[in-house]
Amino acid sequence: MRRICTIALLALAAAMAIPAVAPATLVEVGTVGAAKTPAVPSCPASPCLAVSRTTGFQIKVGATKNPMTITHEGSIVAWTVTLAKPTSAQIKYFNSSEGGPAEAGIAVLAPQKKPNLSYKLIASGPTVKLEKYFGQTAQFPLPTSIPVKKGELIALTVPTWAPALALNFGNDTSWRASRSKAQCTSTSTQTAHTQIGSAVQYYCLYQTARLTYSATLISTP
Repeated sequence: MRRICTIALLALAAAMAIPAVAPATLVEVGTVGAAKTPAVPSCPASPCLAVSRTTGFQIKVGATKNPMTITHEGSIVAWTVTLAKPTSAQIKYFNSSEGGPAEAGIAVLAPQKKPNLSYKLIASGPTVKLEKYFGQTAQFPLPTSIPVKKGELIALTVPTWAPALALNFGNDTSWRASRSKAQCTSTSTQTAHTQIGSAVQYYCLYQTARLTYSATLISTP
């Protein structure tokens, strides 16, 4: 009996000596502070605007700055987008003028010191055809999780178009796109940031609007 008690005490002492490990946590990147409030994308109301031929990320939502920035090292395992329900005429217009059916995917960017407003593409997920999800909030698990580091950010890449843009916010709400200064008012040129390892200047800032996407992060314990 004495030997059993001694073994038990030793086991307890060993367990107490092991440092506590913080559990992994699930974080929805893009839903912090003022960005917690869901945003309703614009279509089919007029104007019906969409994200077109670019890669973009939210800079600010009200008092919340940089909602898409990674604050905990971990892995992105899924992404979510809220899509408007454009009319058949609106869909036909966007399909013909923006390069084809709606599709999008997520990208991981790292800010660069030079040139100003430059971001390096670290990784990206596969693009998804979106039309069958119009009018819904859809979540897309990634086939392979994407490791991310603190300070990187999650962007939305749209090679064609996506009805994932909410309007009529104040000037304190804005998003930035991978376009040069000369392209801020045009979507005729393909500006989606897709080459892994390349750095692109995200010059164009669009105020009073929100991109309606987020990403699911499992933090590293």
